[in-house]
Amino acid sequence: MARLRLGPLLRYVDGSTATVWVETDRPCTAEVRCEDGAKGTANTFQIAGHHYALIPVTGLRPGAETAYEVRLGDSDAPVWPLPNSPFPPSTIRTPGEGDDEALRVTFGSCRWAAPPSGEHDPVGPDALDTLAARIANGTDADRPDVLLLLGDQVYADNTSEATRRWLAARRNLNDPPGDQVADYEEYTHLYYESWLDPEVRWLLSTVPSCMIFDDHDVIDDWNTSAAWLAEMRATPWWRERVLSGLMSYWVYQHLGNLPPAELERDELYAELRTAPDGTDALRAFASASDADAAATRWSYRRDFGRVRLLMVDTRAARVLDEQNRAMIDPDEARWLREQVLDGTGGAGGSSDGTRGYDHLLIGTSLPWLLPHLIHDAEGWNAALCRGERGARWARFGENLRRRSDLEHWAAFPSSFDALTDLIAEAGTGPGAPATVCVLSGDVHHAYIAEPTWPDGGGPDARVLQLTCSPVHNSIPASIKLGFHFGWSRVGRALGRRFVRHGRIARAAIKWRKTGGPWFGNQLMTLTLRGRSAEVRLDQAQAVKGAGVRLATTQESRLS
Repeated sequence: MARLRLGPLLRYVDGSTATVWVETDRPCTAEVRCEDGAKGTANTFQIAGHHYALIPVTGLRPGAETAYEVRLGDSDAPVWPLPNSPFPPSTIRTPGEGDDEALRVTFGSCRWAAPPSGEHDPVGPDALDTLAARIANGTDADRPDVLLLLGDQVYADNTSEATRRWLAARRNLNDPPGDQVADYEEYTHLYYESWLDPEVRWLLSTVPSCMIFDDHDVIDDWNTSAAWLAEMRATPWWRERVLSGLMSYWVYQHLGNLPPAELERDELYAELRTAPDGTDALRAFASASDADAAATRWSYRRDFGRVRLLMVDTRAARVLDEQNRAMIDPDEARWLREQVLDGTGGAGGSSDGTRGYDHLLIGTSLPWLLPHLIHDAEGWNAALCRGERGARWARFGENLRRRSDLEHWAAFPSSFDALTDLIAEAGTGPGAPATVCVLSGDVHHAYIAEPTWPDGGGPDARVLQLTCSPVHNSIPASIKLGFHFGWSRVGRALGRRFVRHGRIARAAIKWRKTGGPWFGNQLMTLTLRGRSAEVRLDQAQAVKGAGVRLATTQESRLS
């Protein structure tokens, strides 16, 4: 009898359909049966000895909620929910059809797997664990409509003590890459460690999720520069690492991001479902993706009624030539522009200027707006690496870039400017959206920043950078002080000196911090209803004698 190895993960949900992802221990037919009669089945496909299915569920009713079970093969016994589960039944909740329906979007990034229950957690309570507890024990208002995981879902380069023991039993850790993961099988172990956490497993079974990778899903500083990439490709272990990282990301994260209609057009997915073993096909796909940034689009679009979400790949889509550096390649940039302006009277949009959305969310693991000193330092560093101050400064700049992680949007000045212009264009004119929010993580703290354009000539929409990280990680005290200093008046003055030394132009916009910085394990939630928007920051806190809780630190009305 087939068994459930991992999952279920509830991924895509609209008014009538959903997708549920599972991993099983052998080939079988996976089935979802809903309490209200909706259902779906899918045969598993095989990758490297593992078996997966993405089950399309049809027949759901708009604005309804139904419990579901997962069955495998010919057995009448469900494999999910688990026997004697302490959690409520997993449910699929579909959005209603009215424009006044509220949408709750919870997001964050950077999650080390929590240690087993009962063990000391050196970085404090996991925000996803505490969110699960709040939903399970709370009211319907506690449950997000979608969970956005904005990178570093697993840490391939910074493994736990338990994983290091598992790796040591498998191979000699004195050989590269040491106690980092080396291949597909080891990546699967990371996902088991992270997603078999009981609270997180239940949470992902009942709250739809959208995901995008960041560097630690593969390795720290992934694609930070052409010199870095050349060095990595010269090592004997890198190729297997990056291909395994892309293969596992496609299976465990990317596949569930896609709507059913897009899945039906996906040639790779069709090939894997019909092949006895899809390992070679997926490996060839990963190899092509690694060789050419334009070969694969990891970015994607999701529309939730009158809210548009664009999740942007800021790792694999980079152009690394120092003279033409870009956060996203030209094809990706054209795609992003088309999706932003679709339905806005711009490229591909309606001629009358009416909007296809009331709120635009741009999900990018790396923040667009940073503390001023850090922004200026990254632009200065990019100029040095480009050769503005000669070869000696360029070598210094490359070393500094890697040691200090100077690789956000500010480190790609032309891309920063292009994104700024695109946001202004999308938010301007008749029927402009109420808000344009850039949702980011990566920097292990949370803050809100708001830009202004020269002479009051900015967009009609309210534009905000909302950054929330980590979900479960740590940050040294020295880095905390650095982020505080980066926003200060003295930090700004120091940043201006970097600008002058690098001979770079000042940014076309100004911005100010309107919230934070906040430190701790945390999640942000946007509540969007009609043209109104509110943001809330919740932090995971240990409560003496009462376990853990998710405590609200900040609430703000945006529009």
